[in-house]
Amino acid sequence: MRIGDAAVAAGTTPRALRFYEERGLLPPPVRTASGQREYGAGEISRVRVIRDLLALGLTIEDLRGCADRLHLLEQDPPPRCGGGAPGAPVPGIVGDRLAALDAEIARLAALRANLARRAAGDGRCPPLSG
Repeated sequence: MRIGDAAVAAGTTPRALRFYEERGLLPPPVRTASGQREYGAGEISRVRVIRDLLALGLTIEDLRGCADRLHLLEQDPPPRCGGGAPGAPVPGIVGDRLAALDAEIARLAALRANLARRAAGDGRCPPLSG
């Protein structure tokens, strides 16, 4: 199928398909004699996996680090990711992303607490009301 149809089937846009290809997440598709991209069920499945992983908070750079293994997640059902004891550190890209998210949550919580403390009247909150 052509890029527009493939994008609709994968729930994305033609621009996203080209972007994933440029970033190495999607192998270059077969081209017609006129140079148009042709996509099959395998590419559609891979794009769905990419979109699912991005929706979970992984980044394009995270996925680039494991692009050669994304096909493993195209199985139905996908393989289990964990296997370690509950609460044990998660290794690899997922563990790194979890650590980054935890750090960002801590930063935002501290920022919120500081703003709330100032808004509660410690006298140092700037008058920003409208």
